Amino acid sequence: MALGISAAAGSFGQFAVLPLTQWLLSNVGWVGALLTLACVGVLIAPLAAALVERRVSHTHAFKQSAGQAMSEALGHRGYVLLTVGFFVCGFQVVFVGVHLPAYLTDHGMAAHVAVMSLALIGLFNVIGTYITGWLGAKMPKRYILSFIYFGRSVVIALFVFLPLSQASVYAFAMVFGLLWLSTVPPTNGIVAQVFGVRYLAMLSGFTFFSHQIGSFLGAWLGGRLYDTTGSYDVVWYISIALGVIAGLINLPIDEREIRRAPAAA
Repeated sequence: MALGISAAAGSFGQFAVLPLTQWLLSNVGWVGALLTLACVGVLIAPLAAALVERRVSHTHAFKQSAGQAMSEALGHRGYVLLTVGFFVCGFQVVFVGVHLPAYLTDHGMAAHVAVMSLALIGLFNVIGTYITGWLGAKMPKRYILSFIYFGRSVVIALFVFLPLSQASVYAFAMVFGLLWLSTVPPTNGIVAQVFGVRYLAMLSGFTFFSHQIGSFLGAWLGGRLYDTTGSYDVVWYISIALGVIAGLINLPIDEREIRRAPAAA
């Protein structure tokens, strides 16, 4: 639930800042827009001062090194499947985030349509991430993740194969926004539930590293195949197929907490 709320806050930033960025680009150019956003970024740093971590001795009764924790996770079939699935998440969201504006331009859409669609994705992701955080406390998280990945494939297929219009773009943005980063709370929730919270940052970070590899490929492969084929169709089809694969591999994840022998006194 906490992960869902924090992710929702980040998504609201996407909704709020994109229209501002478009206005800056139109009035002060890309250099002025970049410098303005850099100043906004600097303002984030002081907020970290409020993040005070207090050690609680009884929280981590089981003694385990970081290397042992990483080895344990990599030997856990569910963790590996979760990490592979998160790769697909990165591929899909960055491909859409980076290449959707160009795709719409190719189909004769005005620039404001692309900006509004990305803003809608951010706004509806606030709802999606909150809901998955809430649902994660009430039902198996692997089912939530499978539903999200299968849902993305369906939404992308409808968007690509149905006639394109401004209304269909906004409908796609709203529904896809619900599924955008709503994978984050259940993904991190499974890691915490299975392995505990002592090395949650490290284990979730490794999973997120897989997400970023997918993000790189979504951005790069989208442009590469566009240059090669003259359209984004192939990458849309790849995104649909990857969503189905990710939906399937998340189903057998074992969410049960690992039982370890108690540490010696």
